[in-house]
Amino acid sequence: QVQLVESGGGLVQAGDSLRLSCAASGLTFSSYIMAWFRQAPGKEREFVAGIDWSCSWTNYADSVKGRFTLSRDNAKNTVYLQMNSLEPEDTAIYSCAAYQTMATIATMHPIEYDYWGQGTQVTVSS
Repeated sequence: QVQLVESGGGLVQAGDSLRLSCAASGLTFSSYIMAWFRQAPGKEREFVAGIDWSCSWTNYADSVKGRFTLSRDNAKNTVYLQMNSLEPEDTAIYSCAAYQTMATIATMHPIEYDYWGQGTQVTVSS
């Protein structure tokens, strides 16, 4: 049974940092592209960042470029999202996702992903 478990969310002030973690089990982690999505109240789920199995390729939504950094540790089956200079607009439920593909660039389309975590709440106050 595949499980993706997120942690690290919380309530912070604008300008603060958070690091989200997503621990995976039940899959060959190094064979999967991993990504983070977020969904704010009343809005559609949106792509935040993705990383290929070898850590050679990462891609980011324009709204988080330069502030967020995605990394993964295949030995620990874990992906990390370092979020700096947080803004109130970053408030959302953040979910990690995985899909198996020969591609190197993570797709931004949620429908392509095979597995999802339950999500962790990030709230940024102004």
